[in-house]
Amino acid sequence: MSLALSPQDAAFRNEVRDFLDTSLTPDLRRAGTLMTSVYCDHEAQLEWQALLHAKGWAAPSWPVEHGGCGWSAVQRYVFARERLLAGAPTAPLGINMVGPAIMAFGNDAQKAHFLPRMLNGEHLWCQGYSEPQAGSDLAALTMRAVPDGDDLICTGTKIWTTHANVANWMFCLVRTDATGRKQQGITFVLIDMASPGITVHPIVMASGEAVQNQVFFDQVRVPIANVVGVIGDGWTVAKYLLEYERGGTAYAPELKVKLDALRRQAADGLAANPLLAARIAETQIEVEVLDALEAEILSALSADRAIGTDASMMKILGTELQQRVTELALEAAGPLARAWQPGVAVPGGPVIGHPLDLDDYTSGEAWQAIAPLRYLNERAGTIYAGANEIQRGILAKAELGL
Repeated sequence: MSLALSPQDAAFRNEVRDFLDTSLTPDLRRAGTLMTSVYCDHEAQLEWQALLHAKGWAAPSWPVEHGGCGWSAVQRYVFARERLLAGAPTAPLGINMVGPAIMAFGNDAQKAHFLPRMLNGEHLWCQGYSEPQAGSDLAALTMRAVPDGDDLICTGTKIWTTHANVANWMFCLVRTDATGRKQQGITFVLIDMASPGITVHPIVMASGEAVQNQVFFDQVRVPIANVVGVIGDGWTVAKYLLEYERGGTAYAPELKVKLDALRRQAADGLAANPLLAARIAETQIEVEVLDALEAEILSALSADRAIGTDASMMKILGTELQQRVTELALEAAGPLARAWQPGVAVPGGPVIGHPLDLDDYTSGEAWQAIAPLRYLNERAGTIYAGANEIQRGILAKAELGL
């Protein structure tokens, strides 16, 4: 997307810049700038969401009638880019994930109760999809939900659940009927994480952070009133939400910002390594192509048009370019990136066995210390939201008839 803005959009960009300049504290900028992946520090995320909510900018992609901004695709792009340039934290998971699902499939009571609490940060959400035997083949999930009066009794486990250790609500897929095709009999339900019978166990990631979790459910009672859509038809809701997860977020603005930062930070090294500089330039060209594709796709989403297999294409290109950018940064950082220095960053969760307060020493510059952490975190990008191999299969079948 070209940054040759109309006068109205240029005025909007200036308004965004003024807001960021006056609202972002040094601590918030540090939390956003020194993130190791998509997982923002919990307290910083909530503080930033409160500022956005007070401004009326808590949900850029939501319609105005639900508390959103009503922005155009260009305005959302401008805001995303300026937020990244300023070093602001990311939005909570619910805003771009379960929020759109509730707007599309929820009843009036669910919209009235849950959507305002997402906007103000009272509810922090996690996603209960994957299970030990159901990852990319999500329809193979087996977590049971048995009707009992006005409740569903849920028993089973979910895994790789980001921020389940701090979330107070989960949007979850459960199996209410195992007699039909595996895509049938799945129900989309909202679960209060304070419910008796829920246990959360942290999983230490390759970067050392405890952001992912396994969640166990032992006969957890969930009101049937918390079912979104129709019991047994949760796969319809899940497909809609996966489309948003794969294609509802622009990758290009963040990639552009990171490549520009890498050029500045590694300028001396790139002058002495023309091959690496050429690879960065090649990656920049691919990001520009992705940027144009995202502009079309996000415009379709803003007009409530289904994007279908475009979501798979966007997910493949975006996550693989994310990984390549971290690989380039790691190479540019050189030997100084070898030391494990999570204390220099602002991780999305506690780092097991590391005293995060001891951050007064860095081998090299901060970007060199963070490069390996970001590299390790981005290894998951081509797996989550449906592995890229699965996305290529979707494209082959739907577009090529293979």
